[in-house]
Parts: sequence; C-alpha cells; structure tokens
Amino acid sequence: MSVFEPAVDRALVLAGHAGPVNSVAFSPDGGMLVTAAEDRTARIWDTASGGQLHALTGHDDAVLAAPFSPDGATVATVSADLAPRLWDARTGACKATLIGHADVVYSAAFSPDGAALVTVSYDATARLWDARTGACNATLAGHADVVYSAAFSPDGTLLATAAGDGTARVWDTRNGRMVSVLAGHDGVVSAVAFSPNGRQVATSGFDATVRLWNPVTGAPLATLAGHRGTVWSVAFSPNGSVVAAGGEDGTARLWEAGTGAPARALEGHGGSVFAAVFSPDGMSVATASYDAAVRLWDAATGRCSAVLAGHDGPVNAVAFRPHVRGLATASSDKTARLWSL
Repeated sequence: MSVFEPAVDRALVLAGHAGPVNSVAFSPDGGMLVTAAEDRTARIWDTASGGQLHALTGHDDAVLAAPFSPDGATVATVSADLAPRLWDARTGACKATLIGHADVVYSAAFSPDGAALVTVSYDATARLWDARTGACNATLAGHADVVYSAAFSPDGTLLATAAGDGTARVWDTRNGRMVSVLAGHDGVVSAVAFSPNGRQVATSGFDATVRLWNPVTGAPLATLAGHRGTVWSVAFSPNGSVVAAGGEDGTARLWEAGTGAPARALEGHGGSVFAAVFSPDGMSVATASYDAAVRLWDAATGRCSAVLAGHDGPVNAVAFRPHVRGLATASSDKTARLWSL
C-alpha cells in the first residue's frame, strides 16, 4: 500500500451470522441493509445504528442472495434448499415460499416495477414469479447447464440470463418466450447486465473476456479483453458509458461501452476480485476481493483512493449506499460492515 492509498478501518460491524456472509443489499432509501449467509438465515439491519431488526429464519440450507424490492417493502431470499421466499421487510414475516425449482437457487432480482421476481437455478432454468402472491408466471427453459445470473432490462420487458452452457439468453418477460441466444463465450458465462438504456447486454465469462451484445438480435458488438483468468462480475456505469468487471487475476478493468476500448486497469488487490460496482454518481468504483480488502477507485483516472481494511476473510460482495456516501461489505469472516466514506 502506498501513501496514495489511505487505509480506512472504521466501520460498523454487523455481527450475528454464524457462517460466511454471501451478499449485502440496501433498501432503496438506504435505511436498511439485508445480508444473506451460509448459516441458513438472512438478516435485516438498521443502517443508522447497525442494530439487527429481523432475522429471517426458515430456510434449510445456505442463503445465497437477498435483494430488496424497488419499494423496499419486500425482501426475497434464495437458498440451496431449492425454495425461494418472500418476506415483509417491515415485520420480518415470511409472505410466501416459492416452490418449483429442482436444484439450488443461486440468485434473484426484482423487476424495475417490483411486480415480478426472477430466480435462477442449478436446475438450468430461470423462473418468473408474481412478487405479490408468489405464483409462478413462467419457467424459462432452454439453457443446458446451471443458470448463474439474471438481469431485467430497464423497462422490464426483457430478461437476460447467464449460464454454464456458454451462452446468455434474452427472454420476453410478457410471454416467457426466448428472444435471442448470445453465443460466443468459450465456457461458463458468469454474470450478465443490461445497459441503462437497454440497448446493450454485457456478459462476463470463464474465458477471461467480457462481451457486449445487442439483446434483441443477439449480435455480438464487442469483445473486451485484458483479464488473465475467470471474470466473475460485470456492471455498467450509471450513465452507460463504461463497463467494469472483476476477475480471478486480482484486477478490475474498465472499458468504454461505446467502442469496447480498454480504459483503465485497477490493480492492487492481492487476490481474486469478486465484484466491481459503480457508485450512484458513477465517479467511483468499489472492488471486493479474496484478499479481505475493499478498494475504492477514481473511475476517471483508475487511481486507488482508499483501502477499506478490517475484514478477517475474503470479501464476497460490496454495495454502495443510496443517497449517502457509504458502503456495505459481506465477508467469509461471518460479518458484514457498514463504511462511511
């Protein structure tokens, strides 16, 4: 660490989980945080005090992810026990158990209007559910291997999925029909994201590339090279002009979304970078790493502006807090942390 990379070690430590913490997500107003962990629970926390509000108990296996609905009223949890659940974020009560998947459910996302929830599974399907009733509206079948990631288009009419069969696929959420197959990766497609204008899909893969696609035609637009191993995550900046990815090679990388040209390499971590996310204003990137640190970077220059040190194990996820300069992190050390920036 150089003198230009100040260490930050002051954070609210959210302790209570009995196993590694897999994910963190803020409510839209930033007042609550939900964590998902290997101890079979998710927990909702007050972000002002760091106090626990609710323990969401009932799963029979590890809870792998837990997003908030866009209105902040509902939390969804997905688990290795095959059955996602919907919870009342205010009371912590379980509202519905979603039955249908035949294997581990890996991740979930709410539609932009909050009316639908997508879940993706090791059973090679994605499912669309009514987020109010828990009824299954559609089973999206077509992948030939584990589905790892899903993302809605900004208007909610399209859904992209990424899978272990080397493809991503785009679906019409109104009728469950497949729109396009995004084929080109040499191996597992690990993550997928829509651009803010909905005109591009970005995918990351085990083949060390990020790729840009036309979601409607499936046409490849650009291959973003530079990583030297598996790429775990991909994200667009809020204005859609830059793509960020985190990789097994210990770097995050930025590219121009319009041309696919490399912009900056964010180098300094001592282990795999599991996530690279933009701040709400797009000016900063936060990276979470196996090396137990989170780093903040200037998105325009690639300069490391801070190292957030304090976790005692790999940092599995990071999220920026809405409306306030802050971060949440999830770690294998069984804690989450809230950082003020």
